[in-house]
Amino acid sequence: MKTKFCNGGEAEPSPLGLLLSCGGGSAAPAPGVGQQRDAASDLEPKQLGGPQPPLALPPPPPPPLPLPPPPPPPPPADEQPEPRTRRRAYLWCKEFLPGAWRGLREDQFHISVIRGGLSNMLFQCSLPDTVATIGDEPRKVLLRLYGAILKMRSCNKEGSEQAQKENEFQSRRLDTEELSLPDISAEIAEKMATFHGMKMPFNKEPKWLFGTMEKYLNQVLRVKFAGEPRVKQLHRLLRHNLPLELENLRSLLESTPSPVVFCHNDCQEGNILMLEGRENSEKQKLMLIDFEYSSYNYRGFDIGNHFCEWMYDYNYEKYPFFRANVLKYPTKKQQLHFISNYLAAFQNEFENLSNEEKCIIEEEMLLEVNRFALASHFFWGLWSIVQAKISSIEFGYMGTASEGARWGLPLCFPQLSRLRSPACSTPRRAGGWC
Repeated sequence: MKTKFCNGGEAEPSPLGLLLSCGGGSAAPAPGVGQQRDAASDLEPKQLGGPQPPLALPPPPPPPLPLPPPPPPPPPADEQPEPRTRRRAYLWCKEFLPGAWRGLREDQFHISVIRGGLSNMLFQCSLPDTVATIGDEPRKVLLRLYGAILKMRSCNKEGSEQAQKENEFQSRRLDTEELSLPDISAEIAEKMATFHGMKMPFNKEPKWLFGTMEKYLNQVLRVKFAGEPRVKQLHRLLRHNLPLELENLRSLLESTPSPVVFCHNDCQEGNILMLEGRENSEKQKLMLIDFEYSSYNYRGFDIGNHFCEWMYDYNYEKYPFFRANVLKYPTKKQQLHFISNYLAAFQNEFENLSNEEKCIIEEEMLLEVNRFALASHFFWGLWSIVQAKISSIEFGYMGTASEGARWGLPLCFPQLSRLRSPACSTPRRAGGWC
């Protein structure tokens, strides 16, 4: 047995059974040791004559105090993520989880690999026992990495880890033309409303949109292309004062009320499944997938971004592997159809309103989502330039940024110029109303 001294050192107990006290550092006898007399003097006769009383045996020493349980051993090396993954997981949890996670030091962060048929890219992240929660934040989360995809699930959700495995559905992705079908559009609106109603254990500050655009913009301003065509395309884009245009967009959206909700942020046809056998069902035939960009964000961005997706077909087989038609942007009637079904999903909050009140809310949302549609163009335009530099996927990213296709920056800048005029109030079909 080792005895831990108060000065932090460790040693075997001395033969005298002495422990270092926590006071002034003087030696104190161990229990049951220092009170005994010398054995030889106990055996000496006291007086001659007469029977002597038997020697009293010393009381048995008290049982040793129970030792505190040892700390749990660290997970085996093969159950620990490599340092870079651990660092990224810590930063993600600190940024996206509220409460005690926000002030957590990296040395307090617990992470281990979850095994058992899922993937080596599934981790359990947890607070140490010494850190108390502040609100309703979870103490443990599951963090799953799919390349760049981050997906967190609270460990106290219903069902076991085994039940949280990915379900496989017989399904197909929607085509662009289907987005405008009234029944499809209505169900997408309902699904999005349900998504927006989720309460996720993430940081609820809407930092994602402009924080990500600022990061992309910094990369764009430093990017260097080797091929002459891309150099020319980038030069044409950089003739716009991108930092100034971003500030103009920020100023516009700061003056545009839009609630912060948990957003999908990439609700395009490729991320919506039509479930097999339910094609003719009135409802519950669709499923949203791919939550790579999901975060707390402005409601207007999620809906406005979806409206922009009506214009783009990514199933084109020739370069640049997409087609764009700005006339496919939803009409006011189509937008109101989507918005009314979205609002109807919040039954207790919307259905009890008068028709006049409903019309006012719908008109306000038209302005909201079409202004945020401009942010969709700007966001994905910057993203496209970054992807053109780093992605190995064969796709016309620079075309999307510079030629007015998906995420076309030129679709955004003219609208921002109009929006700087206080008198601007006319709809624009290419995404964005002022």
